[in-house]
Amino acid sequence: MKILLVEDEQRIADFVCAGFRERGIAVIHCGDGNEGYLLAAGGGYDAIVLDIMLPGRDGLSILSGLRRCGNHTPVILLTARNELDDRVDGLNLGADDYLAKPFFVEELIARIHAMLRRVSGERQNLLCVGELRLDRISREASWAGQSVDLTGREFNLIEYLMRSPGRVFTRTQILEHVWGYDFDPSTNLVDVCIQRIRRKIAGISSCETSPIESVRGVGYRYHDPDKEH
Repeated sequence: MKILLVEDEQRIADFVCAGFRERGIAVIHCGDGNEGYLLAAGGGYDAIVLDIMLPGRDGLSILSGLRRCGNHTPVILLTARNELDDRVDGLNLGADDYLAKPFFVEELIARIHAMLRRVSGERQNLLCVGELRLDRISREASWAGQSVDLTGREFNLIEYLMRSPGRVFTRTQILEHVWGYDFDPSTNLVDVCIQRIRRKIAGISSCETSPIESVRGVGYRYHDPDKEH
């Protein structure tokens, strides 16, 4: 497990880092909000422990920025006992849990483990590739945190492509899976449905290219941005 701790009080940071390392948990500590946001946005952490009051960018601003950019790394907020409004704001902005100061490091670690178990269960129902996120339970889609209004058929089609990003699917395969019947060479159902999805994503996205790529003479695939790195 690798944790990012963004906390400017050195005494708290020291005992938290020591407690983590004693239990074999890798931790990166940062005491500045601006640097903390850059580290968090860079990814690679299982969870983020985030103080609200920080020099530079404050904790709620960091949290808001991460969620707005589609970063869903679990976050536990550290708050003062009288910061009820901040705790409520943090949960509304997408924090997964909070812990009031002062606290025992054992409780913080227990909260992190519980948070990760809960998030892991939720993620089995989530499908995320790049900026697009599908919730298979609620049947809701979002691009970079903004809702995308998809019909049931559109949801099924893009889910089918996203389950194997980078793989090319023929129109025959898409028709059989999404519509449930054999390929008719004269039908353009697949093309029309994909055009509608592209328009809906383009309406809220700043990207010039669609995440659904046409492969000439073959079919379609969902672009996987991670494979570029």
